[in-house]
Amino acid sequence: MPKIGKDSCAPLFRLPASDGMHVALKDFRGKKNVILYFYPKDDTPGCTIEACGFRDAVKNIEKKDAVVLGVSPDGLSSHEKFIKKFNLPFLLLSDEDKKVCQSYGVWVEKNMYGRKYMGVARTTFIINKEGKIAHVFEKVKPQGHEQEVLEALKSLN
Repeated sequence: MPKIGKDSCAPLFRLPASDGMHVALKDFRGKKNVILYFYPKDDTPGCTIEACGFRDAVKNIEKKDAVVLGVSPDGLSSHEKFIKKFNLPFLLLSDEDKKVCQSYGVWVEKNMYGRKYMGVARTTFIINKEGKIAHVFEKVKPQGHEQEVLEALKSLN
């Protein structure tokens, strides 16, 4: 599993997005900072707290010349329901084959109640306009995470 760290080149990707289009990381190069947040599953308690935090902070994030993109292994129909239910104003990307999760090192073995399984480690990457990883948040706590991201964005502008 590759470990992607600060100042690394962000792995390129092209994924289906909740707006019916495809999003490629290279489309943002030279234009926007990208908040790429990986989360385990649509409409679960922690993921909802995290998504709604980004929703409530999106205007301030956009003022920092950044865009929010959420990534999970869920399919597009699940993403569409999640967006509609919580009025999320940013794109969710579908990584059903988990290739992007693997390239960012967030597809990991997890352990719950002694049961081991593979899943997404809640992780956020800030990717600068040059396509480099500017900040990595590992083992993200959903509550208040958007404020941590905003603070980190301040150092980019």
